[in-house]
Amino acid sequence: MNDRPSPPPPVDNSGIAAAKLRSFVERIERLETEKADLGADIREVYQESKSQGFDQKAMREVIRLRKLDPADRKERDELLDLYRAALEV
Repeated sequence: MNDRPSPPPPVDNSGIAAAKLRSFVERIERLETEKADLGADIREVYQESKSQGFDQKAMREVIRLRKLDPADRKERDELLDLYRAALEV
């Protein structure tokens, strides 16, 4: 299996490859802008929750745990319980 990326298309006189490249770059730039905007929105929600008395650190942990597959989360919880018991925590 060849893991090398395919070479870029040759640039011809019509500038088709340059136009395609510009299209990719502009799409990525738009997505980066959207990502930054989303990050700002998420920070605002955390600030709002904090102003209403919720703990941001705990919320981040809950969100991280909800992203896990249920089986992975169960395995992680069991391992933590085992470590806590061993350390009498």
